[in-house]
Amino acid sequence: MTTTAPRTSSAPRHHDTPGFPEGFRWGAATAAYQIEGAADEDGRTPSIWDTFSRTPGKVRNGDTGDIAADHYHRMREDVALMAELGLMDYRFSVSWPRVQPTGRGPAVQKGLDFYRALVDELLDHRIRPVLTLYHWDLPQELEDAGGWPVRDTAERFAEYAGLVADALGDRVPLWTTLNEPWCSAFLGYAQGVHAPGRTEPEAALRAAHHLLLGHGLAVGVLRERLPVPAQVSLTLNLAAVRPHTGSAADADAVRRVDALANRIWLDPVFRGSYPEDLRRDTAALTDWSFVEDGDLAVISRPVDALGLNYYAPTVVAAGGHAGPSPWPGAEEHVRFVPVPGPRTAMDWPVDAGGLHELLLRLRLRLRDELPDTPLLITENGAAYDDYADPEGEVHDPERIAYLHAHLAAVHRAIADGADVQGYFLWSLLDNFEWAYGYSKRFGVVHVDFASRRRTPKDSARWYAGVVARGGLPSK
Repeated sequence: MTTTAPRTSSAPRHHDTPGFPEGFRWGAATAAYQIEGAADEDGRTPSIWDTFSRTPGKVRNGDTGDIAADHYHRMREDVALMAELGLMDYRFSVSWPRVQPTGRGPAVQKGLDFYRALVDELLDHRIRPVLTLYHWDLPQELEDAGGWPVRDTAERFAEYAGLVADALGDRVPLWTTLNEPWCSAFLGYAQGVHAPGRTEPEAALRAAHHLLLGHGLAVGVLRERLPVPAQVSLTLNLAAVRPHTGSAADADAVRRVDALANRIWLDPVFRGSYPEDLRRDTAALTDWSFVEDGDLAVISRPVDALGLNYYAPTVVAAGGHAGPSPWPGAEEHVRFVPVPGPRTAMDWPVDAGGLHELLLRLRLRLRDELPDTPLLITENGAAYDDYADPEGEVHDPERIAYLHAHLAAVHRAIADGADVQGYFLWSLLDNFEWAYGYSKRFGVVHVDFASRRRTPKDSARWYAGVVARGGLPSK
Protein backbone atom coordinates (compact mmCIF):
# COMPACT_ATOMS: atom_id res chain seq x y z
CA MET A 1 0.00 0.00 0.00
CA THR A 2 1.16 3.53 -0.66
CA THR A 3 0.07 6.99 0.38
CA THR A 4 1.71 8.82 -2.50
CA ALA A 5 -0.46 11.81 -3.39
CA PRO A 6 -1.90 11.91 -6.91
CA ARG A 7 -0.84 14.71 -9.19
CA THR A 8 -2.81 17.79 -10.08
CA SER A 9 -2.60 19.80 -13.25
CA SER A 10 0.09 22.43 -12.70
CA ALA A 11 1.91 22.23 -16.05
CA PRO A 12 2.81 25.57 -17.60
CA ARG A 13 0.21 26.78 -20.08
CA HIS A 14 1.30 27.55 -23.62
CA HIS A 15 0.15 31.05 -24.50
CA ASP A 16 -1.25 29.88 -27.84
CA THR A 17 -3.32 26.96 -26.49
CA PRO A 18 -6.72 26.93 -24.75
CA GLY A 19 -5.65 26.15 -21.18
CA PHE A 20 -7.92 24.48 -18.67
CA PRO A 21 -8.19 25.64 -15.04
CA GLU A 22 -5.46 24.81 -12.55
CA GLY A 23 -6.35 21.59 -10.78
CA PHE A 24 -8.35 20.21 -13.73
CA ARG A 25 -8.16 16.41 -13.72
CA TRP A 26 -7.25 14.43 -16.84
CA GLY A 27 -8.11 10.74 -16.96
CA ALA A 28 -9.40 7.76 -18.89
CA ALA A 29 -12.14 5.25 -18.16
CA THR A 30 -12.91 1.54 -18.57
CA ALA A 31 -15.45 -0.99 -17.28
CA ALA A 32 -14.83 -4.35 -15.65
CA TYR A 33 -16.70 -6.71 -17.98
CA GLN A 34 -15.38 -4.92 -21.05
CA ILE A 35 -11.69 -5.39 -20.24
CA GLU A 36 -10.99 -7.81 -17.38
CA GLY A 37 -11.65 -11.28 -18.77
CA ALA A 38 -10.91 -14.05 -16.23
CA ALA A 39 -14.64 -14.72 -16.27
CA ASP A 40 -14.53 -17.85 -14.11
CA GLU A 41 -11.35 -17.30 -12.08
CA ASP A 42 -10.87 -16.82 -8.33
CA GLY A 43 -14.50 -17.36 -7.43
CA ARG A 44 -16.18 -15.09 -9.96
CA THR A 45 -19.57 -16.34 -11.12
CA PRO A 46 -21.66 -15.26 -14.13
CA SER A 47 -23.14 -11.81 -14.45
CA ILE A 48 -26.12 -10.97 -16.63
CA TRP A 49 -23.63 -10.05 -19.36
CA ASP A 50 -21.99 -13.48 -19.26
CA THR A 51 -25.42 -15.02 -19.74
CA PHE A 52 -26.54 -12.54 -22.39
CA SER A 53 -23.37 -12.85 -24.45
CA ARG A 54 -23.75 -16.63 -24.50
CA THR A 55 -27.30 -16.37 -25.82
CA PRO A 56 -27.24 -16.97 -29.59
CA GLY A 57 -27.94 -13.87 -31.63
CA LYS A 58 -27.53 -11.34 -28.83
CA VAL A 59 -23.91 -10.25 -29.38
CA ARG A 60 -22.25 -9.74 -32.74
CA ASN A 61 -20.18 -12.72 -33.89
CA GLY A 62 -21.07 -14.58 -30.69
CA ASP A 63 -18.38 -12.64 -28.83
CA THR A 64 -18.18 -12.80 -25.03
CA GLY A 65 -16.18 -11.04 -22.35
CA ASP A 66 -14.54 -14.28 -21.22
CA ILE A 67 -11.07 -12.93 -22.03
CA ALA A 68 -11.78 -9.38 -23.28
CA ALA A 69 -8.55 -7.36 -23.07
CA ASP A 70 -7.22 -9.72 -20.37
CA HIS A 71 -6.75 -6.79 -17.99
CA TYR A 72 -7.11 -9.15 -15.01
CA HIS A 73 -3.71 -10.64 -15.89
CA ARG A 74 -2.17 -7.55 -17.50
CA MET A 75 -3.19 -4.95 -14.97
CA ARG A 76 0.32 -3.74 -14.17
CA GLU A 77 1.15 -3.40 -17.85
CA ASP A 78 -1.99 -1.32 -18.31
CA VAL A 79 -1.22 0.94 -15.35
CA ALA A 80 2.27 1.47 -16.75
CA LEU A 81 0.62 2.58 -20.02
CA MET A 82 -1.52 5.06 -18.07
CA ALA A 83 1.58 6.46 -16.45
CA GLU A 84 3.30 6.80 -19.83
CA LEU A 85 0.34 8.86 -21.02
CA GLY A 86 0.59 11.06 -17.94
CA LEU A 87 -2.93 10.27 -16.73
CA MET A 88 -3.84 11.83 -13.40
CA ASP A 89 -6.99 9.77 -12.83
CA TYR A 90 -8.24 6.34 -13.82
CA ARG A 91 -11.95 5.54 -13.67
CA PHE A 92 -12.61 1.81 -13.41
CA SER A 93 -15.50 -0.34 -12.26
CA VAL A 94 -15.60 -3.20 -9.82
CA SER A 95 -17.13 -6.47 -11.00
CA TRP A 96 -19.96 -7.24 -8.57
CA PRO A 97 -19.88 -11.03 -9.24
CA ARG A 98 -16.11 -11.05 -8.74
CA VAL A 99 -16.50 -9.55 -5.26
CA GLN A 100 -19.85 -11.02 -4.20
CA PRO A 101 -20.63 -13.86 -6.61
CA THR A 102 -24.25 -14.49 -5.64
CA GLY A 103 -25.07 -10.87 -4.84
CA ARG A 104 -25.49 -11.85 -1.19
CA GLY A 105 -23.31 -12.65 1.77
CA PRO A 106 -19.61 -12.12 2.42
CA ALA A 107 -17.07 -10.93 -0.10
CA VAL A 108 -14.64 -13.18 -1.92
CA GLN A 109 -11.25 -11.97 -0.79
CA LYS A 110 -9.46 -13.02 -3.98
CA GLY A 111 -11.80 -10.78 -5.91
CA LEU A 112 -11.16 -7.86 -3.59
CA ASP A 113 -7.43 -8.59 -3.73
CA PHE A 114 -7.40 -7.81 -7.44
CA TYR A 115 -8.87 -4.36 -6.82
CA ARG A 116 -6.59 -3.79 -3.82
CA ALA A 117 -3.62 -4.53 -6.09
CA LEU A 118 -5.00 -2.28 -8.84
CA VAL A 119 -5.51 0.63 -6.46
CA ASP A 120 -2.04 0.21 -4.97
CA GLU A 121 -0.49 0.06 -8.43
CA LEU A 122 -2.30 3.25 -9.43
CA LEU A 123 -1.19 5.08 -6.32
CA ASP A 124 2.38 3.86 -6.81
CA HIS A 125 2.23 5.63 -10.20
CA ARG A 126 0.60 8.71 -8.67
CA ILE A 127 -2.67 8.08 -10.48
CA ARG A 128 -5.88 8.77 -8.56
CA PRO A 129 -8.31 5.80 -8.46
CA VAL A 130 -11.90 6.71 -9.32
CA LEU A 131 -14.13 3.73 -8.57
CA THR A 132 -17.52 2.87 -10.07
CA LEU A 133 -19.51 0.29 -8.15
CA TYR A 134 -21.91 -0.72 -10.92
CA HIS A 135 -21.23 -0.76 -14.65
CA TRP A 136 -24.01 -3.16 -15.68
CA ASP A 137 -22.68 -6.54 -14.45
CA LEU A 138 -25.46 -7.67 -12.10
CA PRO A 139 -24.81 -11.13 -10.61
CA GLN A 140 -26.94 -13.60 -12.54
CA GLU A 141 -28.39 -15.04 -9.34
CA LEU A 142 -29.94 -11.66 -8.53
CA GLU A 143 -31.43 -11.47 -12.02
CA ASP A 144 -32.83 -14.96 -11.54
CA ALA A 145 -34.55 -13.59 -8.42
CA GLY A 146 -36.09 -10.75 -10.44
CA GLY A 147 -33.24 -8.33 -11.15
CA TRP A 148 -33.52 -4.56 -10.90
CA PRO A 149 -37.33 -4.56 -11.24
CA VAL A 150 -37.35 -6.20 -7.78
CA ARG A 151 -36.89 -3.98 -4.74
CA ASP A 152 -34.57 -6.41 -2.98
CA THR A 153 -31.87 -5.81 -5.62
CA ALA A 154 -31.47 -2.23 -4.35
CA GLU A 155 -30.89 -3.57 -0.84
CA ARG A 156 -28.36 -6.06 -2.12
CA PHE A 157 -26.52 -3.30 -3.99
CA ALA A 158 -26.15 -1.29 -0.79
CA GLU A 159 -24.72 -4.36 0.95
CA TYR A 160 -22.23 -4.84 -1.88
CA ALA A 161 -21.25 -1.16 -1.71
CA GLY A 162 -20.38 -1.64 1.95
CA LEU A 163 -18.13 -4.62 1.19
CA VAL A 164 -16.14 -2.64 -1.37
CA ALA A 165 -15.99 0.44 0.86
CA ASP A 166 -14.60 -1.60 3.76
CA ALA A 167 -11.86 -3.00 1.52
CA LEU A 168 -10.84 0.10 -0.45
CA GLY A 169 -12.21 3.10 1.39
CA ASP A 170 -8.84 4.12 2.83
CA ARG A 171 -7.30 4.51 -0.64
CA VAL A 172 -10.01 5.57 -3.10
CA PRO A 173 -11.00 9.25 -2.86
CA LEU A 174 -13.86 9.36 -5.41
CA TRP A 175 -16.68 6.81 -5.64
CA THR A 176 -19.46 6.48 -8.20
CA THR A 177 -22.53 4.41 -7.42
CA LEU A 178 -24.04 3.74 -10.86
CA ASN A 179 -22.92 4.21 -14.43
CA GLU A 180 -25.68 5.14 -16.89
CA PRO A 181 -28.74 3.70 -15.15
CA TRP A 182 -30.75 4.66 -18.26
CA CYS A 183 -28.96 1.88 -20.15
CA SER A 184 -29.41 -0.63 -17.35
CA ALA A 185 -33.14 0.06 -17.08
CA PHE A 186 -34.29 0.79 -20.62
CA LEU A 187 -31.84 -1.01 -22.91
CA GLY A 188 -31.82 -4.02 -20.59
CA TYR A 189 -35.45 -4.33 -19.53
CA ALA A 190 -37.49 -2.44 -22.17
CA GLN A 191 -35.72 -2.81 -25.52
CA GLY A 192 -33.80 -5.98 -24.68
CA VAL A 193 -30.64 -5.10 -26.63
CA HIS A 194 -28.53 -5.15 -23.45
CA ALA A 195 -28.45 -7.70 -20.67
CA PRO A 196 -30.62 -9.20 -19.35
CA GLY A 197 -32.46 -8.87 -22.66
CA ARG A 198 -36.01 -8.38 -21.40
CA THR A 199 -38.70 -6.44 -23.27
CA GLU A 200 -41.03 -5.43 -20.45
CA PRO A 201 -41.69 -1.66 -20.39
CA GLU A 202 -43.36 -1.64 -16.98
CA ALA A 203 -40.52 -3.66 -15.49
CA ALA A 204 -38.08 -1.17 -16.98
CA LEU A 205 -39.73 1.69 -15.07
CA ARG A 206 -39.57 -0.34 -11.87
CA ALA A 207 -35.92 -1.06 -12.63
CA ALA A 208 -35.23 2.66 -13.06
CA HIS A 209 -36.70 3.38 -9.63
CA HIS A 210 -34.85 0.56 -7.91
CA LEU A 211 -31.57 1.59 -9.53
CA LEU A 212 -32.12 5.06 -8.06
CA LEU A 213 -33.09 3.57 -4.72
CA GLY A 214 -29.97 1.42 -4.79
CA HIS A 215 -27.95 4.56 -5.50
CA GLY A 216 -29.47 6.38 -2.52
CA LEU A 217 -29.03 3.43 -0.18
CA ALA A 218 -25.41 3.05 -1.32
CA VAL A 219 -24.78 6.76 -0.72
CA GLY A 220 -25.90 6.24 2.86
CA VAL A 221 -23.64 3.22 3.32
CA LEU A 222 -20.65 4.97 1.73
CA ARG A 223 -21.12 8.01 3.98
CA GLU A 224 -20.98 5.68 6.99
CA ARG A 225 -18.03 3.58 5.86
CA LEU A 226 -15.72 5.98 3.99
CA PRO A 227 -13.36 8.49 5.57
CA VAL A 228 -14.67 12.06 5.59
CA PRO A 229 -12.60 13.38 2.64
CA ALA A 230 -13.92 10.71 0.26
CA GLN A 231 -16.49 11.91 -2.25
CA VAL A 232 -19.55 10.15 -3.68
CA SER A 233 -20.99 10.70 -7.16
CA LEU A 234 -23.43 9.40 -9.75
CA THR A 235 -22.81 9.14 -13.51
CA LEU A 236 -25.62 9.73 -16.01
CA ASN A 237 -25.75 9.60 -19.81
CA LEU A 238 -28.01 12.60 -20.20
CA ALA A 239 -29.38 13.43 -23.63
CA ALA A 240 -29.00 16.70 -25.53
CA VAL A 241 -32.48 16.53 -27.06
CA ARG A 242 -33.37 18.84 -29.97
CA PRO A 243 -36.61 19.22 -31.96
CA HIS A 244 -36.55 18.45 -35.67
CA THR A 245 -38.74 21.48 -36.41
CA GLY A 246 -40.24 24.35 -34.47
CA SER A 247 -43.68 22.73 -34.33
CA ALA A 248 -45.59 22.21 -31.10
CA ALA A 249 -45.78 18.49 -31.84
CA ASP A 250 -41.98 18.23 -32.11
CA ALA A 251 -41.62 20.23 -28.90
CA ASP A 252 -43.82 17.67 -27.17
CA ALA A 253 -41.61 14.88 -28.53
CA VAL A 254 -38.63 16.65 -26.94
CA ARG A 255 -40.52 16.88 -23.64
CA ARG A 256 -41.29 13.16 -23.65
CA VAL A 257 -37.70 12.11 -24.37
CA ASP A 258 -36.30 14.64 -21.92
CA ALA A 259 -38.52 13.12 -19.22
CA LEU A 260 -37.29 9.56 -19.88
CA ALA A 261 -33.65 10.37 -20.60
CA ASN A 262 -32.93 13.21 -18.19
CA ARG A 263 -35.56 14.24 -15.69
CA ILE A 264 -36.35 10.69 -14.54
CA TRP A 265 -32.88 10.75 -12.98
CA LEU A 266 -32.24 14.41 -12.20
CA ASP A 267 -35.57 15.19 -10.53
CA PRO A 268 -35.46 12.37 -7.94
CA VAL A 269 -31.76 12.96 -7.17
CA PHE A 270 -31.85 16.76 -6.95
CA ARG A 271 -35.53 17.52 -6.19
CA GLY A 272 -36.75 14.40 -4.42
CA SER A 273 -39.64 13.88 -6.86
CA TYR A 274 -40.52 12.32 -10.19
CA PRO A 275 -41.75 14.55 -13.04
CA GLU A 276 -45.54 14.71 -13.13
CA ASP A 277 -45.58 14.61 -16.93
CA LEU A 278 -43.54 11.40 -16.84
CA ARG A 279 -46.12 9.83 -14.56
CA ARG A 280 -48.91 10.92 -16.92
CA ASP A 281 -47.07 9.68 -20.02
CA THR A 282 -46.59 6.23 -18.48
CA ALA A 283 -49.94 5.92 -16.68
CA ALA A 284 -51.07 3.20 -19.09
CA LEU A 285 -48.06 1.11 -18.04
CA THR A 286 -47.91 1.64 -14.27
CA ASP A 287 -49.45 3.53 -11.37
CA TRP A 288 -45.95 4.00 -9.88
CA SER A 289 -47.01 2.20 -6.69
CA PHE A 290 -43.51 0.75 -6.51
CA VAL A 291 -42.40 4.16 -5.15
CA GLU A 292 -42.79 3.68 -1.40
CA ASP A 293 -42.87 6.23 1.40
CA GLY A 294 -39.39 7.48 2.16
CA ASP A 295 -37.84 6.28 -1.11
CA LEU A 296 -37.39 9.76 -2.59
CA ALA A 297 -35.76 11.06 0.58
CA VAL A 298 -33.20 8.26 0.25
CA ILE A 299 -32.68 8.83 -3.47
CA SER A 300 -32.11 12.57 -2.97
CA ARG A 301 -29.28 12.21 -0.47
CA PRO A 302 -26.71 14.80 -1.61
CA VAL A 303 -23.84 13.78 -3.85
CA ASP A 304 -20.45 15.49 -4.08
CA ALA A 305 -20.20 15.45 -7.88
CA LEU A 306 -22.22 14.53 -10.95
CA GLY A 307 -20.68 12.59 -13.80
CA LEU A 308 -21.81 13.17 -17.38
CA ASN A 309 -21.26 10.72 -20.24
CA TYR A 310 -21.71 12.23 -23.70
CA TYR A 311 -21.25 10.92 -27.23
CA ALA A 312 -23.82 12.51 -29.55
CA PRO A 313 -27.00 14.63 -29.55
CA THR A 314 -30.55 13.37 -30.14
CA VAL A 315 -33.03 14.92 -32.60
CA VAL A 316 -36.70 13.97 -32.32
CA ALA A 317 -39.97 14.66 -34.09
CA ALA A 318 -43.59 13.76 -33.55
CA GLY A 319 -44.43 10.32 -34.86
CA GLY A 320 -43.85 6.80 -33.70
CA HIS A 321 -41.79 3.69 -34.22
CA ALA A 322 -42.41 -0.04 -34.11
CA GLY A 323 -40.78 -2.81 -32.13
CA PRO A 324 -39.34 -2.96 -28.64
CA SER A 325 -38.29 0.51 -27.54
CA PRO A 326 -36.16 1.98 -24.75
CA TRP A 327 -38.75 4.78 -24.36
CA PRO A 328 -41.68 3.38 -22.34
CA GLY A 329 -44.83 5.35 -22.98
CA ALA A 330 -43.30 7.39 -25.80
CA GLU A 331 -43.17 4.83 -28.60
CA GLU A 332 -46.29 6.10 -30.36
CA HIS A 333 -45.39 9.75 -30.00
CA VAL A 334 -41.71 10.11 -30.86
CA ARG A 335 -39.67 9.56 -34.00
CA PHE A 336 -35.87 9.81 -33.97
CA VAL A 337 -34.36 11.86 -36.81
CA PRO A 338 -30.83 11.28 -38.17
CA VAL A 339 -28.42 14.14 -37.50
CA PRO A 340 -26.58 15.24 -40.65
CA GLY A 341 -22.81 15.41 -40.84
CA PRO A 342 -19.87 13.12 -40.06
CA ARG A 343 -20.46 9.91 -38.15
CA THR A 344 -18.42 7.48 -36.11
CA ALA A 345 -18.15 3.73 -36.69
CA MET A 346 -21.13 3.38 -34.34
CA ASP A 347 -23.09 5.50 -36.85
CA TRP A 348 -23.36 8.18 -34.17
CA PRO A 349 -23.24 11.82 -35.34
CA VAL A 350 -20.23 13.94 -34.40
CA ASP A 351 -21.57 17.10 -32.79
CA ALA A 352 -19.60 18.61 -29.92
CA GLY A 353 -22.17 21.37 -29.57
CA GLY A 354 -24.45 18.95 -27.75
CA LEU A 355 -21.89 18.58 -24.97
CA HIS A 356 -21.66 22.35 -24.56
CA GLU A 357 -25.49 22.53 -24.45
CA LEU A 358 -25.75 19.87 -21.76
CA LEU A 359 -23.08 21.43 -19.58
CA LEU A 360 -24.75 24.82 -19.65
CA ARG A 361 -28.17 23.32 -18.89
CA LEU A 362 -26.69 21.47 -15.93
CA ARG A 363 -24.95 24.64 -14.75
CA LEU A 364 -28.30 26.42 -14.58
CA ARG A 365 -30.04 23.50 -12.90
CA LEU A 366 -27.37 22.87 -10.29
CA ARG A 367 -27.12 26.58 -9.53
CA ASP A 368 -30.72 26.48 -8.35
CA GLU A 369 -30.84 23.01 -6.77
CA LEU A 370 -27.39 21.98 -5.56
CA PRO A 371 -25.03 24.88 -6.28
CA ASP A 372 -21.84 23.32 -4.93
CA THR A 373 -22.01 20.18 -7.10
CA PRO A 374 -19.15 20.07 -9.62
CA LEU A 375 -19.37 18.24 -12.93
CA LEU A 376 -17.07 15.60 -14.37
CA ILE A 377 -17.04 14.39 -17.98
CA THR A 378 -16.82 10.73 -17.02
CA GLU A 379 -17.01 9.35 -20.59
CA ASN A 380 -16.46 10.90 -23.99
CA GLY A 381 -14.92 9.34 -27.06
CA ALA A 382 -15.55 7.70 -30.41
CA ALA A 383 -15.24 4.37 -32.20
CA TYR A 384 -13.51 4.25 -35.56
CA ASP A 385 -12.30 1.40 -37.77
CA ASP A 386 -8.73 1.40 -36.49
CA TYR A 387 -6.08 -1.09 -37.55
CA ALA A 388 -2.37 -1.56 -37.14
CA ASP A 389 -0.41 -0.82 -40.33
CA PRO A 390 2.52 -2.98 -41.54
CA GLU A 391 4.87 -0.99 -39.30
CA GLY A 392 2.66 -1.76 -36.30
CA GLU A 393 1.37 1.80 -35.92
CA VAL A 394 -2.27 2.85 -35.53
CA HIS A 395 -3.23 6.16 -37.10
CA ASP A 396 -6.62 7.54 -36.03
CA PRO A 397 -6.94 11.17 -37.13
CA GLU A 398 -10.75 11.04 -36.92
CA ARG A 399 -10.60 10.26 -33.20
CA ILE A 400 -8.12 13.07 -32.61
CA ALA A 401 -10.46 15.49 -34.38
CA TYR A 402 -13.40 14.21 -32.34
CA LEU A 403 -11.56 14.60 -29.03
CA HIS A 404 -10.22 18.04 -29.96
CA ALA A 405 -13.72 19.31 -30.80
CA HIS A 406 -15.28 17.94 -27.64
CA LEU A 407 -12.54 19.20 -25.35
CA ALA A 408 -12.91 22.60 -26.98
CA ALA A 409 -16.63 22.40 -26.14
CA VAL A 410 -15.79 21.62 -22.51
CA HIS A 411 -13.40 24.57 -22.46
CA ARG A 412 -16.12 26.88 -23.81
CA ALA A 413 -18.58 25.61 -21.20
CA ILE A 414 -16.10 26.32 -18.41
CA ALA A 415 -15.62 29.83 -19.79
CA ASP A 416 -19.42 30.18 -19.76
CA GLY A 417 -19.58 29.29 -16.08
CA ALA A 418 -19.94 25.50 -15.92
CA ASP A 419 -18.03 23.99 -13.00
CA VAL A 420 -16.36 21.14 -14.87
CA GLN A 421 -13.44 19.74 -12.90
CA GLY A 422 -12.27 16.75 -14.92
CA TYR A 423 -12.42 14.78 -18.16
CA PHE A 424 -12.22 11.01 -18.59
CA LEU A 425 -11.62 9.80 -22.12
CA TRP A 426 -13.53 6.71 -23.20
CA SER A 427 -11.72 4.50 -23.46
CA LEU A 428 -8.20 3.61 -22.47
CA LEU A 429 -8.29 0.26 -24.27
CA ASP A 430 -10.13 -1.33 -27.16
CA ASN A 431 -12.56 -3.66 -25.45
CA PHE A 432 -15.69 -5.79 -25.51
CA GLU A 433 -18.22 -3.24 -26.74
CA TRP A 434 -21.35 -4.87 -25.29
CA ALA A 435 -23.76 -6.09 -28.00
CA TYR A 436 -21.24 -5.10 -30.69
CA GLY A 437 -18.66 -7.53 -29.30
CA TYR A 438 -15.16 -6.77 -30.54
CA SER A 439 -16.29 -5.12 -33.77
CA LYS A 440 -16.07 -1.54 -32.42
CA ARG A 441 -12.92 0.11 -31.13
CA PHE A 442 -13.16 3.05 -28.71
CA GLY A 443 -9.68 2.80 -27.19
CA VAL A 444 -6.74 5.16 -27.58
CA VAL A 445 -4.68 2.00 -27.05
CA HIS A 446 -5.16 -0.66 -29.74
CA VAL A 447 -5.62 -4.22 -28.51
CA ASP A 448 -4.88 -7.14 -30.80
CA PHE A 449 -7.53 -9.55 -29.54
CA ALA A 450 -5.58 -12.58 -30.73
CA SER A 451 -2.40 -11.78 -28.80
CA ARG A 452 -3.77 -9.04 -26.41
CA ARG A 453 -0.82 -6.90 -27.44
CA ARG A 454 -1.25 -3.21 -26.61
CA THR A 455 -0.24 -0.48 -29.08
CA PRO A 456 -0.84 3.19 -28.28
CA LYS A 457 -2.61 4.88 -31.20
CA ASP A 458 -1.77 8.35 -32.46
CA SER A 459 -4.69 9.59 -30.35
CA ALA A 460 -3.01 8.28 -27.19
CA ARG A 461 0.10 10.34 -27.90
CA TRP A 462 -2.08 13.34 -28.78
CA TYR A 463 -4.00 13.04 -25.51
CA ALA A 464 -0.76 12.68 -23.57
CA GLY A 465 0.27 16.02 -25.04
CA VAL A 466 -3.01 17.60 -23.94
CA VAL A 467 -2.48 16.31 -20.41
CA ALA A 468 1.13 17.49 -20.32
CA ARG A 469 0.31 21.04 -21.46
CA GLY A 470 -2.97 21.25 -19.55
CA GLY A 471 -4.79 22.35 -22.68
CA LEU A 472 -5.41 21.84 -26.35
CA PRO A 473 -2.85 22.36 -29.08
CA SER A 474 -3.42 25.41 -31.25
CA LYS A 475 -4.22 23.13 -34.23
